[in-house]
Amino acid sequence: MRLVQSFITVAIVGLAACSQGAPGMKSANAAPAIRSAAGFPAPDRPVASTVADTWSSGPDRDAADESGQLIRGLGIGPGMAVADIGAGSGYHTLRLSPAVGPQGVVYAEDINESYVAGLKREAARRGLANVRIVVGTPEDPKLPAGGVDRAVLVHMYHEIQNPYALLWNLAPSLRPGARVGVIDVDRPTQNHGTPPGLLECEFEAVGYRMVDFQRLRGGLGYLAVFEPPAPEARPRPHDIQACDAPT
Repeated sequence: MRLVQSFITVAIVGLAACSQGAPGMKSANAAPAIRSAAGFPAPDRPVASTVADTWSSGPDRDAADESGQLIRGLGIGPGMAVADIGAGSGYHTLRLSPAVGPQGVVYAEDINESYVAGLKREAARRGLANVRIVVGTPEDPKLPAGGVDRAVLVHMYHEIQNPYALLWNLAPSLRPGARVGVIDVDRPTQNHGTPPGLLECEFEAVGYRMVDFQRLRGGLGYLAVFEPPAPEARPRPHDIQACDAPT
């Protein structure tokens, strides 16, 4: 088994080195992964159910300055195009909109059309003309090709049914120099979190590279930042190997 590269442990936060129980790529003797019709492997770990259109109450997150930490951690600024993947009720979309300004755009993406329908009404009520609603699928966020500077996935990565397919289909939407930021908590996916080593392994399986990792203030979990693969470095779907779930 290939151990997950310990960028987190060495370069950023000095976490303990990967152990035998750490997530990694499938070994040669492992049973073949279940694959979709397009050839992507299914994740080898539980996928959490979507239980609501928001992760937590606004006041709690406001008090911890979650959006501010996200915006600063990803260097989001005026004129940028930001994709809020799994936007739900739009907690971050509504705060990203003023951060990118009138020359920027926020793509509020979700696979649940009823969630973003409410967000569309709220954005219109607030006069946020730079918010664009996008209805994606579990495999594809349906974002414009080469149109995104930053993509954020906040407290929802563990709910993605087809993470390898989604990350693969996200890559062509990202401009040169783009970054993908994931906020989640360090606990098993079935308990609505994602262990950082597993997250890194699944991103790396699709050609992404972790470039930053930081613990967020206020008990919000962590922010992991990834560089997307160059077009020629994106593996073919059938070549992607699912990561072992932590034991």
